[in-house]
Parts: sequence; structure tokens; C-alpha cells
Amino acid sequence: MTAHNERDVIDTPDQLAQAPATGRRQFLRTALGLAVGAALGRSVLGEAYAAEAVGPAEKPQLTLGFIKLTDMAPLAIAYEKGFFQDEGLFVTLQAQANWKVLQDGVISGALDGAHMLAGQPLAARIGFGTQANLITPFSMDLNGNAITVSNSVWAAMLPALPKMPDGKPVHPISAEYLKPVVADYKKEGKSFKMGMVFPVSTHNYYLRYWLAAGGLNPGLYDPAHGDISGQKGADVLLSVTPPPQMPATLQAGTIDGYCVGEPWNEQAIMRGIGVPVIADLEIWKNNPEKVFGIREDFAQKYPNTTIRLVKALIRAGHWLDENNNANRPEAVKILARPQYVGADANVIAKSMTGTFEFDKGDVRPVPDFNVFFRDHATYPYYSDAIWFLTQMRRWGQIPEEKPDDWYINTAKSVYQPGIYQKAALALITEGKFKPSQFPDFATETGFKPVTNTFIDKVSYDAHKPNAYLAQFAIGLQGKGGAA
Repeated sequence: MTAHNERDVIDTPDQLAQAPATGRRQFLRTALGLAVGAALGRSVLGEAYAAEAVGPAEKPQLTLGFIKLTDMAPLAIAYEKGFFQDEGLFVTLQAQANWKVLQDGVISGALDGAHMLAGQPLAARIGFGTQANLITPFSMDLNGNAITVSNSVWAAMLPALPKMPDGKPVHPISAEYLKPVVADYKKEGKSFKMGMVFPVSTHNYYLRYWLAAGGLNPGLYDPAHGDISGQKGADVLLSVTPPPQMPATLQAGTIDGYCVGEPWNEQAIMRGIGVPVIADLEIWKNNPEKVFGIREDFAQKYPNTTIRLVKALIRAGHWLDENNNANRPEAVKILARPQYVGADANVIAKSMTGTFEFDKGDVRPVPDFNVFFRDHATYPYYSDAIWFLTQMRRWGQIPEEKPDDWYINTAKSVYQPGIYQKAALALITEGKFKPSQFPDFATETGFKPVTNTFIDKVSYDAHKPNAYLAQFAIGLQGKGGAA
């Protein structure tokens, strides 16, 4: 007997008492759904009732990939706290060597889904790198990265920086103060090199944004002419280094700085080899970070499984942020385990528990360094996707001009708030969340308000991507190309 049929035949208390456990649970969830719907109003009743009827997972055995970064936390917490199991999902989490291996695993089907760079599903959709139809039904977090420079670079920057009364540098620190250091390298015939984790990573785009805002050209991609180095015309040469290898690569002198997620900036402080100069939330306040990525055909073939995955991840994100981050110390201990991040718990705790050490002893409160649920962090906004696409265009990964509608339609083909909404409504129906904890689905458009919360105060309107690009002096816009 299916869950649907069990629900249909349970009409009386006697029938409820005699029904199988699965039938009783289904009946109680349905009754709760009706009660919640009545409380919320008739228009939501239909949605809540429909969301409650999410069927069993079509594919309960799943393998999900991640990179050893603290922002994989929703996956670890959903596993450790039993949120996956609550959804009838039996998940294996597998650390991956780098972002390309991870993406290839999702595309090939070796992985059912993964903790992904926000740019990966978008780049795959437009065919930059490997072409594949990947989608994003869940945003994993906001913020979480920083830019670190070597000790020698920091020593050269420090004298010119504005200081507070206690002698510590004023934040945010502009790349204007890096500019003379880069010029000195050039005079000596040396290249200034920095690492980022992947060509379509948030780290690449935030690092480029910071450099360009300070008057340094981070270079262009020119795929039309076979140049995918991203270094054409660059003042600073950016290249790929996997996150866990960043500190060692800096220590070896191969690079002079990097942009990466935690705990690999704080590792530089712990090892005494570098200094984080700026957190990414100082470049763009509450910037979107990682996403949960799956294949489009996976979501089509296994719709209930997909919704249940998102339900578990929403619960994990909420657990990480609830009660003013009260659960973060426990999360730190979990993430420190070798199967997850595998870094020293004290290093992970620096950013995860609301502080960040910029220089030895310069520990500052940064309560939003990692945000996993607050400010609708888990909702997959079209406007976030469009911003990443504008950066792909700005730096030449999209080699030709595109109309505004192209950006919007591409975003809508990848980011899937409809799936997220079904998961959220189901959680509301089950009594696990309140409607106020999510965007107002009756009015939500997927576009955040116009913002200028960037380090250079440039205004971003996702409805007008070309007008946004036209504001920048460095980078491509209009019909311009890298050649």
C-alpha cells in the first residue's frame, strides 16, 4: 500500500490506531498541513497541502561531493544531525581533490550532487569549459572568503595604510595600497602572482573586483583566440591553486597572495607565512558564495529526492545560524574531523564563531563572516546568478556582448527557486519553520533590490546587467573584446 493510499483510507481514530506507522505519520502530517493552511490563509493552503504531499525519495542512496572548506558545513551538518535520514535519504559524503574533479563527477553521474562554486553550474550551462545542464536549487552560504598576501607584501603595504588610534589598519583595505608594491615588482622585472581556486570561482571574481577597484588590471580571458589563462593585459597574474594547497604555495614563494575560503586564510596566520588583508564581505556585503549543484536531468528524474535534499540542507543551514550561532562551536568540532575539513579546530573556529584574525593579534568581530541561513542565504536568487554572469563577461569568459534578456534567461535556466519553494513549504507544513523565515513566496521575484554595498560603491541592478558593466573603467563592456 502506498503512502498516498494509506492516507486516503485513514478516516477515523480507530483506523489511525490500526494503520502502519508510515500511514499514521502521513495522516498526521496531512492534518498538520490542513491546520497550517487554515492559519496562513486560503491562498497558501493549496501550496502547503501540495508541498506536504512530497512523495518518497525515488533514489534514496546518494553520493554527494565537497571540497575541504568550512562552507561545506551544511552537508556535514545535514549528515551528522540526521536531517538527510529524516528525509529517507542515505547519503555518502566524499571529499574531492579539486573543483574540476568535483564538477566532472556531478556531470558523469559519479556524484549525485555537490557543494559547488556558484559559477560552475552557470559556466557549464553556457559552455565555458565543459558544457552540461547543471542547476542550483539551494544557495549554501553568504560570505566566507578572504584575500591573503605574503609577509613581505604586507610589510611593504603596511606603512601607507591609514591607522586607527590603536595603530591597527583601518578596514576595508583597498587594493590601491597594493598598487605601488606591484609597480616595484615590475621595476625589478618580476611578475606579481596571486592564486584563486578555479576560473569560474567566486574567489576569482571577488579578487578581480578588489584589484580592479584599486586600479590594478587582473587581466582578461580570450577564449575566442584560445587564451584561457585570464592574464591578457594583467598587472597581477592570477592562476589556479586548490584551496588546501594555498598556504604551502604561498610559503614556497610560487604566489604572492591568494583568495580562498576558510580555514586556509587563517592557516597563513597560524603558520606565520601571510596576512589576510580583506574579507570578501568587505568587498561586497553579504555576497553569495557556494551553491548546491545537481544535473537538470537528475532533478527531472528524481523530483522528490531533489526536494528532500533541499529540505535537509535548509534545516542544516538554519541549525548553523540559529540562536545567534549558538551551535557553531559544535559545528567546528564536526568540521575539524579528517573526513570533512580536517584542519585544526582552533583555526576553523576563528571565522566560524564570529571573529577573524587579520594579522597576528589583530582579532576583530566579524559575526557575518559565514552566514548559512540568515538574510535568506539559502534562497537561489536570479540576481546572484546574473552578477556572476556579468563578471564572466567583464573578464572575457563571455567573449561577446549579450543582451540583458540573455543574462536573465540564463540565470533562470540554472537557478531554481521553484524547487526551493516546494521544500520550504513542506517544512512549514511540517511545523519545522515559520513562513516568516523564508522570502514571501507570493511576491518574491528572485531579484534582490538594487545595491551599492561594494567596496567601490558601484550600483548593481540585476535587471540591467549591461548598464551595470558600463560603469567600470577596467574590464570589458559593450561590444568590446579581449583582442
